[in-house]
Amino acid sequence: MKDYYFIGIDVSKKNLDCCLLYNGIVVKQDVIGNHQKSIESYLYTMCAEQGIKSEQLILCAEYTGLYIYPLITTCQSFGYKLWMEDPTQIKYSSGLQRGKNDAVDAKRIALYAFRYIDRMKLYHRPSSSLESLKLLSSELNMLCIDKAKYKGQLSDQKEYMPNNIYKLKSKRLALLIKELDKAIHNIEENIENIITENEQLSHQMKLLLTVEGIGKKTALKVILETQAFTKFTDSRKFCCHAGVAPFSYLSGSSQYSKNRVSQRANKSIKSLLHLAALSALQRKDSELRIYYDRKIAEGKNKMCVLNAVRAKLIARMFAVIKNNSMYSFSYVNQHSSP
Repeated sequence: MKDYYFIGIDVSKKNLDCCLLYNGIVVKQDVIGNHQKSIESYLYTMCAEQGIKSEQLILCAEYTGLYIYPLITTCQSFGYKLWMEDPTQIKYSSGLQRGKNDAVDAKRIALYAFRYIDRMKLYHRPSSSLESLKLLSSELNMLCIDKAKYKGQLSDQKEYMPNNIYKLKSKRLALLIKELDKAIHNIEENIENIITENEQLSHQMKLLLTVEGIGKKTALKVILETQAFTKFTDSRKFCCHAGVAPFSYLSGSSQYSKNRVSQRANKSIKSLLHLAALSALQRKDSELRIYYDRKIAEGKNKMCVLNAVRAKLIARMFAVIKNNSMYSFSYVNQHSSP
């Protein structure tokens, strides 16, 4: 570890606050522009001044969405080690903190990387197809929310304003909704084309759609969240990510607390899994519906059973990808006792 130099990077829209750390001691702190040329120049100059080899350098930054794109591109182009960490992980590992500014945050990130190098996970940029799908999916979600908002105003406000004003407003909103429909349709076509042209994504989508209750939106979201099933090694870890796995909360005399799911989860995938579970329970002869009815008859809580159905859907999605085969409704476990 003594041979490594750590750069903690606090990312903002226009600037990057950088803190160079060696053996736990701050060597220098700088502020640079958040664009590729500036990052390239800074890293090259700093390595030359400090006599650092590129393989000795570890860059650690918080994952902050689109603003990290120039940093990722630079590190990929020149082979720098990049460690993207969850901001919450860094926050709760830094102990009690007072005060906050970008320079201090950069130092905290560098210290986190120095102390927890054994937890380092180098960032591997997803394929261009996955990156495009993620951006398009995010834009599609934004447009769908806007469309629902405008449609809600059309239906909810008619009785609460003068008729002449409502007519003018409804015309304007109708035009907006029409344009949104065009944009949504265009994005959906782009997403469909990207999936169709990519053999791996197309195959994974076909496999996931064979699982009962799983539709195109849920399948696409799972593919994106798992980076085409390369980010998570098994379904249990993804259950934790999606807020489906229950955890026990026992301490001292509190021995009777019920197991419950964590609120630190990806709520967007959880909501889609909830809808998928409800869809799977619609058919009265489905395996999941039979399981649901049996557990309810045993006196189990409905939401707990529904959460178990979500977990089963995740397990089945991971299983069809791992086995590279469509879901079989008549599958019999050969290792189970008769």
